[in-house]
Amino acid sequence: MRLPIRNRGPRRGIHSLRGALTLANVVLLALGIVAATAVSVMGMRYYLLDQIDTELTRTRDSLGGSELTLRQIDSLSVLSFFRDRVDPDWNREDDPDSIFAAVDGRGKPVGVLGFAPTQAQRDLAETVGDARTLLKDPEPHDVTVRGAAYRVTATRLADGTYILIATSTEAVHEGVAKAVKFDLAIGTLLLLLLACLTMFSVRRRMRPLEDMVETSSAIAEGDLTRRVPSSRDPILEVEQLRLALNSMLQQVESAYRTRERSAAQLRRFVADASHELRTPLAAIRGYLQLYDRGMLREPTERKRAWDRMIAESDRMGRLVDELLVLARLDQRPELRLRNVDVCRLVRDAAEDLRVQQPERAVSVEAEGSVLVRADEAGLRQVLGNLLGNVRTHTPAEVPVRLGVGRGDDGAVRLCVADEGPGLAPEDAARVFDRFFRAGGGAGSGLGLAIVQGVARAHGGEVEVDTAPDKGLTVTVTLPPHPTP
Repeated sequence: MRLPIRNRGPRRGIHSLRGALTLANVVLLALGIVAATAVSVMGMRYYLLDQIDTELTRTRDSLGGSELTLRQIDSLSVLSFFRDRVDPDWNREDDPDSIFAAVDGRGKPVGVLGFAPTQAQRDLAETVGDARTLLKDPEPHDVTVRGAAYRVTATRLADGTYILIATSTEAVHEGVAKAVKFDLAIGTLLLLLLACLTMFSVRRRMRPLEDMVETSSAIAEGDLTRRVPSSRDPILEVEQLRLALNSMLQQVESAYRTRERSAAQLRRFVADASHELRTPLAAIRGYLQLYDRGMLREPTERKRAWDRMIAESDRMGRLVDELLVLARLDQRPELRLRNVDVCRLVRDAAEDLRVQQPERAVSVEAEGSVLVRADEAGLRQVLGNLLGNVRTHTPAEVPVRLGVGRGDDGAVRLCVADEGPGLAPEDAARVFDRFFRAGGGAGSGLGLAIVQGVARAHGGEVEVDTAPDKGLTVTVTLPPHPTP
């Protein structure tokens, strides 16, 4: 029993198709989640910062285009907008959401509305430094005040005072961070769910491949009848692979059976040939020993021994010739094809039979001419073997009928029929076996085997119709164009 060889050496990486497909799906989904998260987070961040920048720009433009001075701002109670942005608790330590700071030309913070600059305003002024750099850029800038992120812009009043306006972006960053964490959590759950679903789906879809592995292992162990079963929900590519594999297995099994059958036939053929050749050789050896020992004293005895040795040598020669013919046919020789008139060959064979057995009634159904592309010598040998069987196995008074005809498909049918004793079904099944002789009769048992070999060499076939006391009819069918 041959078992499949498995490699037990070190293995690296993913060698399972299920694992590779699952990993590929998970990686693709992970890349998609990361890309979608990055795009959504960037869009949300851009939108929120744009809202803050719009508000800062609106406030800056309202101050810059009013031609106000810092003193006028101090004296105007109508500017409650600015009072709302100035924290009344000037000494608190936590970071305000908005910072409104006034600085002079040297960047030093000054008081607004009678209040001294707060620590947040001083830190903002120190972080910004020269306020004129903010005036050159219409877009707000990112700054960090006491570790907190702000968006800041600046404008200049009529008296040369610079107003710094900053809004905290910590809420934006916190919101973005929460959104990222939420997306990553949902993405992780989706990845786990996808991995489980992919493993289950791939396992179900890959079941036909596992069946193929099991079938291949069973065939390697000697079960040539195993085939890959069809799945419940077949996939087109896998189903095509299954059909191709089953077709290949069918061909392999057929080739193996044919080889086994050919080997058995060869063994039987060698055994039968040895037996058939042993008989004439034993007879010739026996007569030679009698002659050598001087036991054949009478001339009549020597003449009979001589005739027997000649007959046995002739028989052995015919047997060897027939074996050579079969060996040549087994090698599928190149036929000498030409247009042959089968009717003429049948009429010639009938005349030969009438000469050999004048008392036998021979009828011929071969009017005109029927041409076929064939090897003439082979067809003559077919007719000779068929009529030789008739002479050997039927009494001389049994009539024989020879016929030739062409079917609707263009094939030529050559028929030789007699009204002899016929064959039993079990003998008819083996009539083409080499060295088979029904009832142990005369002959070498190779005649019909040669007929079948010649017919197959032409791409044709031979059929036998017989029954006990019903005679024997042999029909040789030749195609209009021989197949190689």
